[in-house]
Amino acid sequence: MIARSFNDKVAIVTGAGQGIGYCICKELYEAGATVILNDIDPALAIKAAASINTVSEKCIAMPGDSADLRFIQEMVDKAVDAFGKLDIVIANSGITLFGDFLDYPAESFYKVLNVNLGGSFFLAQRAARQMKEQGNGGSILFTSSVTGHQAHKNLAAYGMTKAALEMLARNLVIEVSEYNISVNCVAPGATLTERTTDDPNYESTWKKITPMKRPATVVDIANAVLFLVADESRHITGQTLIIDGGWTAISPSPF
Repeated sequence: MIARSFNDKVAIVTGAGQGIGYCICKELYEAGATVILNDIDPALAIKAAASINTVSEKCIAMPGDSADLRFIQEMVDKAVDAFGKLDIVIANSGITLFGDFLDYPAESFYKVLNVNLGGSFFLAQRAARQMKEQGNGGSILFTSSVTGHQAHKNLAAYGMTKAALEMLARNLVIEVSEYNISVNCVAPGATLTERTTDDPNYESTWKKITPMKRPATVVDIANAVLFLVADESRHITGQTLIIDGGWTAISPSPF
């Protein structure tokens, strides 16, 4: 990890019980930040925070639905009430519901939109309000995906939401830059997580079709996130950093 200090920073990370979100929380914590770790699964959130808190109790589990407006405000209020401010927000929560476009059910469509877009949009909104009030700026980051850049079979709704998050980051430049708030995205490609490694062919498939000859690790993604949300990177805004080992440059299909 690039050595950057996050001492005295307060962050919220959603969808962080495992995988990329968990690693982001761990790296922020180890760099000195106080982190509110959110996951919809209470047991997973509590276990994740406990495993991160090796030195101090600066990682706080906050289980709940990251797409629920009331809970979004509770997370922001928790940061401010407990720690006096909010500096960094990483809207990492997302769900993937595969399905053929011709048969894709409305229930799945609106669920994907609600979590991936609604939760991210309103977390950014409430966080930006707080950062504006504080007067010191801040950093907001969305987790997009290479599926927002290249078509994947059975992921029309998911890919649409990820592309929309990148446009949201660009649009918010005109909305919040005057308050010294940066808004960016990371777009991971194939990444080894608890979920993807359930597929015994996942790693070998992506080794073959990724120019760098391996899928990403969660640390690869977390390093990019910490770079973008650091004070030293505040002049970078409205951007998407693709982290895929070069896959989108040539885009061979995994299917």
